[in-house]
Amino acid sequence: MLHFENDYNEGVHPKLLRAIVDTNEVNQAGYGFDDYTDQAIKNIRQAIDCPHAQVQFLAGGTQTNQVAIASLLKSYEGVISADTGHIATHEAGAIEFVGHKVITLPQQAGKISAKAVSEYLETFYNEDTFEHMVFPGMVYITHPTEYGTLYSKKELTALASVCRQYDIPLFLDGARLGYGLAARDNDVTLKDIAELCDVFYIGGTKLGALIGEALIYTKANMPKHFPTMVKQHGALLAKGRLVGLQFEQFFTDDLYLKIGQQALHFAEQLKTILKEKGYRFYLESPTNQQFVIIENKRLKELQEKVVVSLWEKYDEHHTVVRFVTSWSTKQEDMDALKAIL
Repeated sequence: MLHFENDYNEGVHPKLLRAIVDTNEVNQAGYGFDDYTDQAIKNIRQAIDCPHAQVQFLAGGTQTNQVAIASLLKSYEGVISADTGHIATHEAGAIEFVGHKVITLPQQAGKISAKAVSEYLETFYNEDTFEHMVFPGMVYITHPTEYGTLYSKKELTALASVCRQYDIPLFLDGARLGYGLAARDNDVTLKDIAELCDVFYIGGTKLGALIGEALIYTKANMPKHFPTMVKQHGALLAKGRLVGLQFEQFFTDDLYLKIGQQALHFAEQLKTILKEKGYRFYLESPTNQQFVIIENKRLKELQEKVVVSLWEKYDEHHTVVRFVTSWSTKQEDMDALKAIL
């Protein structure tokens, strides 16, 4: 079987695995007080051009979203998200579980606009009874989005402006950030994200890490005693060195960006193959996620040889299917897929 359903099916990028093996018997302090984590933080601060950035390493995306959102919201606040946002659809109510409502707004190609957020906030505060309602206390976006689309620097700047007007943080979920940064259509840099967002994370799991995400507070706004809060969520890693070491490697010699570029190289091949074979695209994605509309009978035949993600029902006879390339995609995978399609 060929696997194109996601970007985290295989284990560990070879360079990261080699670093883990090579340092396996080196004694280091626990809970992130090791030399590798210290160097990783220095490397990240340099990469995002934010020397005062506060960094905490966590294991996975849902955990990171929950910890970040819970850390910055008051008990009566919720978080604004696109109705297709990851926290609203694929995290099993993790945000609501810790007491914060996900306030969904309509999306366009997976994105929410500054105009929509501004109108929602203005309407909320014009309500006579707003004190009895869940306050919108944060804006959450993903880059890339659930549909593989990207925010432009102009769009991100506009969202940041609205958030500052209402004094609420802008949080960017970067689970697949490496694939977004490497996209040809992307005009947003890590420096831009650090400047415009109050908190964001650099995803490692989907870029070849065994586990690991780097949560970054960019405005000296990490809550007091944050590691204690992390531990309350069951998220403090005793062997924090494991994630720190991998991020030290990610941000040495531009490995993180190179991994993204490799996946995007194959994503471009994938788009060409799908177009040549006559598949209809659901939308235009510049990243490693590609969405096509497939007739259900053809889909059943395809699934005998290729594993893909069933994204959503298109109509009675067609389904939207997602193909994903990753750090582990190889040329032989592409050649085999072309022959099957």
